[in-house]
Order: sequence, then structure tokens, then C-alpha cells
Amino acid sequence: MTLPMQRLDADVAVAGQLAPEAMAEAAAAGFRSVVNNRPDFEGGPTQPTNASIEAAARAAGLEYAFLPVASNYQSPEEIAGFAELIATLPKPILVFCRSGARSGRLWQAARQL
Repeated sequence: MTLPMQRLDADVAVAGQLAPEAMAEAAAAGFRSVVNNRPDFEGGPTQPTNASIEAAARAAGLEYAFLPVASNYQSPEEIAGFAELIATLPKPILVFCRSGARSGRLWQAARQL
């Protein structure tokens, strides 16, 4: 499996929904942290849960954060929380949601703070 991602800058890349199995690949690709922006069960019962992805990330030696946000709106508090994660988590960071779009929007908004 090739990790489907898009680099936003030297420290941050975004991806669509990742499975727990992708965490070992993320670590092998050099990422040190993962941020999950997708609420549990947003895509239905077959979507991997935050807990399963977090367990796989930690087993792969990655730092992990869960900041679920709606696809159509990110509040100022969520944007500030995302900016804090980007500032404090070990880099490089892989951020994901359903398609990568909302994570990209969060990153853009956080850069404006």
C-alpha cells in the first residue's frame, strides 16, 4: 500500500481516511505524529474508529491526536486547537479526514492565526 497523501509544507501532509494498517506505513515514511480530524462513524459503521487507529499509531511509535471536526464548519476554537497540535506535536505530521479537504482547510485557517 502506498500512503495516499499530499504535502502541505515540510512539516505537514494531509490524507483521506486512513486505516489502522496505514499507521506502520506512516511511521516507515518518516512521520512522527498523526492527527485524526474525522468524527467516529461519520462514514457509517465500517469506518475505522478513532480508538483502533490510535492503538495502531501508538504501536507504530507515532504520537496521535484526535480532533474531530465537521466537514462543513470548523469553529475558531477547533482551528486554534489544530494550530496548537501543529505547533507542539513532533514533526512531520500526517493529518487525515474523509478526503483530506477539511484537514487542508484547518491547516490553512491555522496558518492565519
